[in-house]
Amino acid sequence: MRYLNLHTHLDSHREDVLEIVNRYPHETEALPRHFSIGIHPWYIDQDRLEAQLATIAVTAAHPDCLAIGECGLDSRIETPLARQEPVFVRQLELAMLHAKPVVLHMAGAFDRLIAINREMKPGIPLIVHGFSKSRELALQLEKEGFYFSFGKYLLRNPGLREVFTAVPLDRIFLETDTMEEKIDDVYALAASYRGCTVEEIGESIARNFNTVFGRNLY
Repeated sequence: MRYLNLHTHLDSHREDVLEIVNRYPHETEALPRHFSIGIHPWYIDQDRLEAQLATIAVTAAHPDCLAIGECGLDSRIETPLARQEPVFVRQLELAMLHAKPVVLHMAGAFDRLIAINREMKPGIPLIVHGFSKSRELALQLEKEGFYFSFGKYLLRNPGLREVFTAVPLDRIFLETDTMEEKIDDVYALAASYRGCTVEEIGESIARNFNTVFGRNLY
């Protein structure tokens, strides 16, 4: 069995794990085996924005660039949403141009995410990484066509079990992000919550990977 780590900031170099390693536009000199690239809403810099978007446009064409992101909206930071949204939209446009899925960082502003998705109709998979919100929001997003990646908060918050088990398996990915635990730990807990084996969870995620990324995990 091979694991998929949908979102991480560190390449573990394990042969049994396909890791999508997050990269920012200034980190393109030494690219990992598989990666995503995007402008996180925390790090929007208007003075460098055009250059960063140009870097993303070029790097997105790399065969090992599997996704755009992480990018998205964060209502908890000082940068107003009115400034974040155009940056997010332009990255969605690049993802559409290159037919790449998008790894989303979302903190609040889910109403705006849904509105933008409805307005743009991007036609590409959008994956909310590190999902930790309510069952009701998860089901609303699932109806809108979004995918979910669970990781750190699944391990830290037992209350997420109800959310995780409510989301259809064909909409789920798993990740480590920046935590110390291994992707094996996330798979083990996920399998326990769903009442199945790690191998069965692995098969579901492998099918999702094929559907969303157009590649085979095994």
